[in-house]
Amino acid sequence: MTPAPVEHYALPVQVYGAGLVFARVGGLVMLMPGVGEASVPTNVRLAFAFTLSLALYPVLAPTLPPVPGELGGLFAQVILEVLIGLGLGALLRLFLGVWTVTGEIVSLQTTLSFAQTTNPAGQPTTTVATFLSLVGLTLVFATGLHHQFIAAVVRSYALFVPGKAMSAADFGALAVRAMGQSFALGVQLAAPVIVFSLVFNVASGLIARAMPQFQVFFVATPLSVLLGLAVLAMSLGLMGLVWVDAFQRFLRPLT
Repeated sequence: MTPAPVEHYALPVQVYGAGLVFARVGGLVMLMPGVGEASVPTNVRLAFAFTLSLALYPVLAPTLPPVPGELGGLFAQVILEVLIGLGLGALLRLFLGVWTVTGEIVSLQTTLSFAQTTNPAGQPTTTVATFLSLVGLTLVFATGLHHQFIAAVVRSYALFVPGKAMSAADFGALAVRAMGQSFALGVQLAAPVIVFSLVFNVASGLIARAMPQFQVFFVATPLSVLLGLAVLAMSLGLMGLVWVDAFQRFLRPLT
């Protein structure tokens, strides 16, 4: 038997469906941890989103709505898909911000945040927060969390049906809950340094009261930085495990 010829063109329905998938996937990739970083060139992110959309389209094609008969309906569907993708990416980005919260707290407790007062670049992020954010990105790829991001995109087509308006109240409640969890987790990860800083400052105050002539500030400041970073280094492995476990539990309903 002669095999059926393969068409070298795509039907309008297929082009429109792939465009809808690209709208949601592209919005997610623009904010997704790892690929969506500002240091990644825009053309690389667009190429990744386009390739991922072509790979997912055969799987998602049965869930896509038909081509609308009016131009207004077409634009409404595309904009809705973009908003859903940006919302999902923002939720994932919020959880990566846990490391920024932890880094800022550690910098405050070890007096390293004082360096930002003379920062000529005017960047609000401290060096510790930048380092911990890189640790978070490394854990994302080392533990395979980026695979769950792609699974969340596929699962989102069951949670947010294409062509139907999503519930803004439910999405807002989810965003508020994610923000609260991320901030609480950031404080939890910084707990070892917070406890150390509390004990160290109380001890420094007692020494200052017992020996008024002793220059406590000049001795305590370098010790606070050195010992605080030592505590951070010793607890960094456990912090990573706690963060990965919390991120996986957050992604479980989405995947």
